[in-house]
Amino acid sequence: MTTTTLPDSHLELEKDAQDLLFRSARTANAFTDEPVSDEQVRAIHDLVKWGPTAMNAQPLRVVLVRSPDARGRLVEHMSDGNKAKTSIAPLTLVLAADVDFHDELPRVSPHAVGARDRLDADETGRERMATFNALLQSAYLLVGIRAAGLAAGPMTGFDPAGVDAEFFPDGRHRSLVVVNVGHPAEDAFRARQPRLEYEDVVTAV
Repeated sequence: MTTTTLPDSHLELEKDAQDLLFRSARTANAFTDEPVSDEQVRAIHDLVKWGPTAMNAQPLRVVLVRSPDARGRLVEHMSDGNKAKTSIAPLTLVLAADVDFHDELPRVSPHAVGARDRLDADETGRERMATFNALLQSAYLLVGIRAAGLAAGPMTGFDPAGVDAEFFPDGRHRSLVVVNVGHPAEDAFRARQPRLEYEDVVTAV
């Protein structure tokens, strides 16, 4: 008799945890009014801060949008399809790349001697590095939100220049993603869409 080995049998994470983070998790478009606490956000950060970035740069910066005034200012810069759900989400995050992340390198990457000064002279390369690594951290953050039993609704449908002017007036941050966070409402999810299979994605050379 032939025994078929299931893919998840090669994973260390328990199946329930796999499902929570990936198989059962979906992008949420509606939330209950149950709040998301600062303690939950801190716990998420304390988990996902360990995700790798180039040179341990950690350029992601996060603004928690809670007050009615701040939310109103943010909604003004969201695309029409994202305005309503952003206006009523329990918590909204603005995720941005800090293009001056290199100032922290002596503290977070003491082994990279001289890296701060090299990057200081290369603003274009520094912004590219900040953007790429902040997007990596944004992905870690979405998984961390799921690990906390919450749902995330990430959006790129907004005016980045407008959001930057509202929330990062120093001009040293680039907004990348806006994420609604909370407990999903009953009608939060669209139907699950197909995923590409291993054979569609992976080649060996």
